[in-house]
Amino acid sequence: MSLFLLIISSIPMLIIALLVKVTSRGPGLYWSDRIGKNNIVFKMPKFRTMNIDTMAVATHLLSNPDQHLTPIGKFLRKSSMDELPQLISILKGDMSFVGPRPALFNQDDLVALRNEKGVHILTPGLTGWAQINGRDDIPIPVKVDFDEYYLKRCSFLFDLKILFMTFLKVIRSEGVNH
Repeated sequence: MSLFLLIISSIPMLIIALLVKVTSRGPGLYWSDRIGKNNIVFKMPKFRTMNIDTMAVATHLLSNPDQHLTPIGKFLRKSSMDELPQLISILKGDMSFVGPRPALFNQDDLVALRNEKGVHILTPGLTGWAQINGRDDIPIPVKVDFDEYYLKRCSFLFDLKILFMTFLKVIRSEGVNH
């Protein structure tokens, strides 16, 4: 499925990468060190939405995230188009379509809580139960509770429900703060 989606979205992805490149200094793609299944670090691609001199921290930790956005960064984040290159990570097996969102390499508090709740055994996802229940609007402990809920109930039908609800959330741009 990820290969098929990569093929049909290749032209739009190329256009987005070029727009990022021509509207800001630096590459079109940003390769972020993320924590994967069993706490193994992997490189996750995203379209670059922040200026190249921005610290590699969770967006909510920046004092004024909007000042760091590229000219098309806000649109890419609001539309979730910045996530499209993660289809590569799904194809490689570092990610799945549904699972907890991969933590940044330096989000020690999130990683510790996920380890404590056993969530670290899951393959991270493009979307997840926490994503559709608040995304940027919920604190880390609540996010991990949603991840644990998913761990205890994951199934093909639950994944389909999450994918459908994600589609609705993306269309409405719900839960995106930065």
